[in-house]
Amino acid sequence: MREGVPSREDRIRAVLQEAGFDAVGFARVDDFGPVHAGRLAEFLDAGHHATMHWLARDAARRSHPRALWPDACSAIVVGLNYGPDFDPLAVLGQPDRGAISVYARARDYHDVLKGILKQAASKVAVLTGKAELKVFVDTAPLMEKPLAALAGIGWQGRHTNLVSRDLGSWLFLGVILTAAELRPDPPSEDRCGSCRRCLDICPTDAFPAPYRLDARRCISYLTIEHAGPIDRALRPAIGNRIYGCDDCLAVCPWNKFAEAAAEARLTAGDAVRAPPLGELLVLDDPAFRRRFAGSPVKRTGRDRFVRNVLIAAGNSGNPNLLPAVEALLADPAPVVRGAAVWAVARLAGPARIAQLASAARAGETDPDVLDEWQTELHP
Repeated sequence: MREGVPSREDRIRAVLQEAGFDAVGFARVDDFGPVHAGRLAEFLDAGHHATMHWLARDAARRSHPRALWPDACSAIVVGLNYGPDFDPLAVLGQPDRGAISVYARARDYHDVLKGILKQAASKVAVLTGKAELKVFVDTAPLMEKPLAALAGIGWQGRHTNLVSRDLGSWLFLGVILTAAELRPDPPSEDRCGSCRRCLDICPTDAFPAPYRLDARRCISYLTIEHAGPIDRALRPAIGNRIYGCDDCLAVCPWNKFAEAAAEARLTAGDAVRAPPLGELLVLDDPAFRRRFAGSPVKRTGRDRFVRNVLIAAGNSGNPNLLPAVEALLADPAPVVRGAAVWAVARLAGPARIAQLASAARAGETDPDVLDEWQTELHP
């Protein structure tokens, strides 16, 4: 490279930064070592992926970028800041309102990030000599976080999420795999030190060890991916978290460098900042779809979402929610009916449960709902 002339990597970085990305890094695909595949295998062997069966099904393709695309030579990793302009833990002190994860309080990041990245990728292709490339945002079997660490974007903290020195914990990741040979950036070093705030704050003890997550106990998994009844032992610890959990991210001390998101589509809308539980308990499917149109919340479905709201209602101690909760004892969805039994028992106690049981149990055939009734009537 001639002195004073920007390198190809500098020009690519400039294009992606101009597109709106807050972090850009380059990694050589050949430097993606077998250690990552080994950690994935340990995670799967321990059953820590819970019911996320696609992780096991695609384990071979996920083990290395070349297993996904054999012609890949370099990875261009981008980060888009979605930092909040509020304290994400403050809503946990408002038990009659629902806590929705920061990332889900705005437009679906898949759509936002992929749209920006695809537009910028055409310019990147020109700068790489029109080398073939592929764009990925979270939906392909690709280990973005280890790639981001390799590309110098940040490191995987003790909570397994990426942490950036400059941007903290609030980063969406995207990857461009290219057949072009690009000069890699230095990989990031782990800078967690002796800090374990993210591990200690977890309400459900979802970290069996530093750098290891057991999804079976993770509130984000339980409230988003898990389809059936949530483990009764974990329900009290969920509190009013109705979609995801930000505790381990929010307490990271590296967030002192974080700034609020600049991308307007990633800022929280009023409907999801701290919605009253009473409004959410009465949502049928059309109302749920309208309220959360364009939001990641919509992807979990009404039934699972109302199940979460019922757990929050049961934890709220607010008897004013009882009429709406009792109405859901007759909901068409078994997962909702079962959660309603638990919530009624928390808000009204055994006498009311016994009063309601006769009518509500008549004709009930779902074994999980019957088990909820049995447990509450004969604790």
